[in-house]
Amino acid sequence: MSTLYAIILAIVEGLTEFLPVSSTGHLIIASSFLGIEKDEFTKLFEIAVQLGAILAVVVLYWKKFFDFKRWQFYLKLMVAVLPALVLGALFSKKIDNLLESPLTVAIMLLLGGIVLLFIDTFFKTPAIDQEEKIPNSKAFIIGIWQCLAMIPGTSRSAATIIGGMQQKLTRRVAAEFSFLLAVPTMMAATGYKLFKSYKENPAILHDQANLKALLIGNVVAFVVAILAIKFFIGFLQKHGFKLFGYYRIIAGTVLLVLIWMKYIGQ
Repeated sequence: MSTLYAIILAIVEGLTEFLPVSSTGHLIIASSFLGIEKDEFTKLFEIAVQLGAILAVVVLYWKKFFDFKRWQFYLKLMVAVLPALVLGALFSKKIDNLLESPLTVAIMLLLGGIVLLFIDTFFKTPAIDQEEKIPNSKAFIIGIWQCLAMIPGTSRSAATIIGGMQQKLTRRVAAEFSFLLAVPTMMAATGYKLFKSYKENPAILHDQANLKALLIGNVVAFVVAILAIKFFIGFLQKHGFKLFGYYRIIAGTVLLVLIWMKYIGQ
């Protein structure tokens, strides 16, 4: 993978990881559109570049992550991430197969976009306006919602935010808890993928060009993710989800057309 392609994919990751538009889906679209070969390193890069985005959350919310007196916070995240860890371990091969399907991404972008158009109407009476007030039972249910994101194109951010609002969280708190939950979830997914790749093909991480692409990609994803998170919180409080719903519908429709015209494979 060239440095330019690494930077482009990292920008896509940083912009979309925490917006409800599906980062995995956009990475699949971008790599397919650019004609980047779907070799083992490309698959690894699309997962490992999430480390930069994870670090952005830790930096922005460092007071929560490093306040070791609040053990309840860590327990809450552990409870919430448990469903994804279990299902991810059970269905890892099927998930890997889905990650190569632009058609699945297109369909889920469309369906998710329709849901986002009406989400503010569905959940009008939030009761939880602080992360500290989220009980472990609600955190676990949000974690179950997160499992929907194993289908590429769904969006982990969208699934957890919708799950949070269904559990009576305000838009802001649902979005922020989605960011916080991303850290253990994405660390587990990235760590597993790196370990699996190294075990099956150690040379993939010994290649200097691959290591350079990973380093540059994560730095770019970190910077872009910080900007995206700050934008999203402010925008969400003022305008809600409709713009993201329209965007997903347009993106899904364009992708379906490109697949139909055979510019992108299914």
